[in-house]
Amino acid sequence: QVQLVESGGGLVQAGGSLRLSCAASGRTFSNYAMGWFRQAPGKEREFVAAISWSGGSTLYADSVKGRFTISRDNAKNTVYLQMNSLKPEDTAVYYCAVSPNDRNWWRPNEYDYWGQGTQVTVSS
Repeated sequence: QVQLVESGGGLVQAGGSLRLSCAASGRTFSNYAMGWFRQAPGKEREFVAAISWSGGSTLYADSVKGRFTISRDNAKNTVYLQMNSLKPEDTAVYYCAVSPNDRNWWRPNEYDYWGQGTQVTVSS
């Protein structure tokens, strides 16, 4: 069993930045890939970014590439999502998730555990 708790969401103006954190507990965090997804009202959950267990490999959705950075600190059992140059279309609930796999990170079905989500709202 893995517990994930996201934090760092909030209201920010377009062009601003936020840093999301996801604290994990319950298993050896460093054995798993981690991902961030988001879901806007009326839309399906979509992939944002993922990082390998070592941090050596990352993957980004085209919509956030160059603006968002995913990182992790295995000593703190925490994964981060630094979001810069935020746009109103980034408004969503952001979820972190754990995957035992080293491929297909863009697929929600590859993830075993999910956090409760944190709201990010970007005003224009």
